[in-house]
Amino acid sequence: MHHLDITGLEARYGKNTVLSGIDLSVARGDVIGLIGPSGSGKSTILRVVMGLLPPVSGSVKLDGQPVDYAKAADVRRLRDRIAIVFQQYNLFQNMSVLQNVTITPTKIKKRPKAEVEEEARVLLAKVGLGDKLDSYPDQLSGGQQQRVAIARALALRPEILLLDEVTAALDPELVSEVLDSIRVLANEGMTMMIVSHEMGFIREVASRVVFMASGKIVETGPAAQIFDAPTQPRTQDFVSKILRH
Repeated sequence: MHHLDITGLEARYGKNTVLSGIDLSVARGDVIGLIGPSGSGKSTILRVVMGLLPPVSGSVKLDGQPVDYAKAADVRRLRDRIAIVFQQYNLFQNMSVLQNVTITPTKIKKRPKAEVEEEARVLLAKVGLGDKLDSYPDQLSGGQQQRVAIARALALRPEILLLDEVTAALDPELVSEVLDSIRVLANEGMTMMIVSHEMGFIREVASRVVFMASGKIVETGPAAQIFDAPTQPRTQDFVSKILRH
């Protein structure tokens, strides 16, 4: 049984169909890289999975259990097990780094403060910010803020981490420090779905790459196949363009 199963998923923004016929399964420990031109629906898949955009049809199952997005309890249960990090860090400006990471586990999940703080220190050290616990977001670079956002997501103890263009808003020289943190998680066996334009990175960390265009999955396979020997003309066209740059 797969950890996450997406079947026949369709989603719309208004009258505009943004996903159609999406079938995607994620096993434990998979790192799925979602690539494709802008507007192809990559980020929308993550939004639908998290319950931020209701699907028109199709199903999402977690460990074989269907998720009913119309039921708040189902969405809550899902968000207990899956966390998402967005392009914008959305940190609380009036809280220190440590407080940003500990607030949800202590206030919402009602976990013991000492235990949560200890875990947060470990997570912040893991993303290279062990010395920034008392800093405030405006004292940090964009790359550091995004690494806090990753630690904050991990503090929820998710089974699956969704990363939506987490380096897109960063200056080029700050991108690698965020990718380094994600690389550590991949090496530890964290299950992830990553939407990114960082093709070299996706090629390196993804166990499977999904190429999307126009709201559909065009081709899926191991990174080497998708980047070196894609079978679909649409994928070939995309890959040849990105590899020229």
